[in-house]
Amino acid sequence: MPRTRISGTFSSPKVDLIIDTGNPFLNLTVDGFLKIGCVAATKAAAEEAYYIVKRGSISHHKFEDSLKKMCKEGAYWGTVAGVYVGLEYGVERIRGVRDWKNAMIGGALTGALISAASNKNKDKIVMDAIAGSAIATAAEFINHFT
Repeated sequence: MPRTRISGTFSSPKVDLIIDTGNPFLNLTVDGFLKIGCVAATKAAAEEAYYIVKRGSISHHKFEDSLKKMCKEGAYWGTVAGVYVGLEYGVERIRGVRDWKNAMIGGALTGALISAASNKNKDKIVMDAIAGSAIATAAEFINHFT
């Protein structure tokens, strides 16, 4: 039976959301999608709020555009995060080791997949794979040393 739990405190910005699908791979993928998707939607909302304040008014049309942007950004970045988390978990299961190399491989594969889905330039796909690998590895090292 799926269950959810949300908790938060003022002393810590951590919010946990647990979706139990019965499969660890799906649990991590959905968790990554939801958490990063919410962050991206919140970022889009903050940007839109800034522009509304700057303009001094809002119209019904601009409000709808803001909501569409929030949904689009949330879905895009949530998908990227879900793919990354799923691939990193898969690499960990295949290799049988939990280390920074899983992040590096997962980041490279995610960068290549997302890039290949949106363009056909082979050089761009390779560059995005390298960028994804570097970002994921750096994030892993930062989390490890803090």
